[in-house]
Amino acid sequence: MDPIRVIESRTVVLPRENIDTDQIIPARFLKVTDKAGLGKAAFADWRYGPDGAPVADFVLNRPEAAGCSVLVAGDNFGCGSSREHAPWALYDHGFRAVLSTRIADIFRNNALKNGLLPIQIDAASHAALLDNPGATVRIDLEAQTVTLPGGATVRFPIDGFSRHCLLNGVDELGFLLDQAEAITRYERASAPPQGRGTR
Repeated sequence: MDPIRVIESRTVVLPRENIDTDQIIPARFLKVTDKAGLGKAAFADWRYGPDGAPVADFVLNRPEAAGCSVLVAGDNFGCGSSREHAPWALYDHGFRAVLSTRIADIFRNNALKNGLLPIQIDAASHAALLDNPGATVRIDLEAQTVTLPGGATVRFPIDGFSRHCLLNGVDELGFLLDQAEAITRYERASAPPQGRGTR
């Protein structure tokens, strides 16, 4: 996954509350184990009609949504089942951050492990973004801040391990592999001395 340091982007606003993971990526798309191409299935039941044609007025199908990497969603985003395909689909679509007043715990954890930054912000800042779709925000992961369109800056929480992994573009396995030399040194230092032993 790509490292995240600063994200500066226009926003896509999807103000519906309680968007669950089945709406983010319907169950029929869960058979795949490859992340590539899942972005086309993000919000599929809202995004496409019964004939498979794009729904013209759905936010992701509008021309102004092209190239946006920040999704502003309604309260309690990502509730429902624990499917990891939900952040996969959002990431493959091109989103790098999701902002909401509340993000479901399991979705948040899955997102952090897959290069998608879930950000909880206060209600007033969230309302300002909902009222200004397409506005540009600047997210600084190192400083843990979001700069809003008017210039105000709000802080957001993130645990240190997830922050480290996102800043460096590594997942949990990548982090462990990066520690290979330190692990080897520890094992050598902790190994019992070689010899004939005691009698």
